[in-house]
Amino acid sequence: MLSDEERAVREEVRGFVREKIKPYIQDWWEKALFPREIVPQMGAQGLLGMHLSGYGCAGKSAVEYGLACMELEAGDSGLRTFVSVQGSLAMSAIHKFGSEEQKQQWLPRMAKGEAIGCFGLSEPEAGSDPASMKTFARKDGSDWILSGRKRWIGMGTIADVAVVWAQTDDGVRGFLVPTDTSGFSAKDIVHKVSMRASGQSELHLQECRLPSDAMLPEAKGLKGPFASLNEARYGVIWGAMGAARDCYECALEYSKNRIQFGKPIASFQLTQQKLVQMMLEIQKGTMVALHIGRMKDEGTLRPEQVSFGKLNNVREAIEIAREARTILGGNGITLEYPVIRHANNLESVRTYEGTDEVHTLVLGQALTGIPAFR
Repeated sequence: MLSDEERAVREEVRGFVREKIKPYIQDWWEKALFPREIVPQMGAQGLLGMHLSGYGCAGKSAVEYGLACMELEAGDSGLRTFVSVQGSLAMSAIHKFGSEEQKQQWLPRMAKGEAIGCFGLSEPEAGSDPASMKTFARKDGSDWILSGRKRWIGMGTIADVAVVWAQTDDGVRGFLVPTDTSGFSAKDIVHKVSMRASGQSELHLQECRLPSDAMLPEAKGLKGPFASLNEARYGVIWGAMGAARDCYECALEYSKNRIQFGKPIASFQLTQQKLVQMMLEIQKGTMVALHIGRMKDEGTLRPEQVSFGKLNNVREAIEIAREARTILGGNGITLEYPVIRHANNLESVRTYEGTDEVHTLVLGQALTGIPAFR
């Protein structure tokens, strides 16, 4: 069901993951280390903002981008998350809503991996309810003064520019905040047992003074950040199936070689049932991702269909990871195998870009016509 071009993208990214990520990810995850040196390599591979056109971006289709996300997350959710934060959140916001000057200033360097972006929406008291954000931008002459806190911001401590969403007297607006701006600081969130090869942070903005042209001119209200979030959610639909596939393949291979009661555990009916169930859900989830990708390329995709894919595929991927762990037995809780790492990472993927509860209510509203958020 894939074109030659789509297969070529898949194989190219799969090779990149096999060579540049899989040999090292165990060590990165255990040390809670994001490998900064991989960023320009991803840029050279065309992975950063790959679904965007112009400004040095690869201009690939939605399906090609999805296939890349699937292969990246088969390596690790944290590395796919970086590509998502950089391309689907930060770069996408600038590409969709920025001025020509803002696009020229940031996008070519971000596409090459020479500059890193982050996306400041969630706050300590405003996660699933971004309308309750407290970060505020006030006018001071022609300048803007931003104050507030953002939390669970991917790559905040290594970013060169932060896309920060803030309340104003004219509603929610987006601002480009260079991270060397006076009053801007970021600190890593530590003691995580998930997404350890990806940095999450808290941003602090204390009277950050920005020029008038720091605002994203075309983003007005929450539709701005939501448009970028839907880009990131789309990548998750594919990525979760990559993590699930890696767990399944590991469990399948292990079951053929693990001898108990004088024969491989793959010969046991219960083990075969587990493997078959995993295979079924991976195939169904990947078909969902492909169908959604085709609709996205055709311009017919609706936000609630993205919620359908994100809710289903991440939920099923977690179950697949847990079931794969049971086939590996005690060995499954070690980093010698990728399964427990994927399982822990997917707990974060299940929460970010919209929780199960939020996506359930998005779909509930689509079915009934009645919003249940408030």
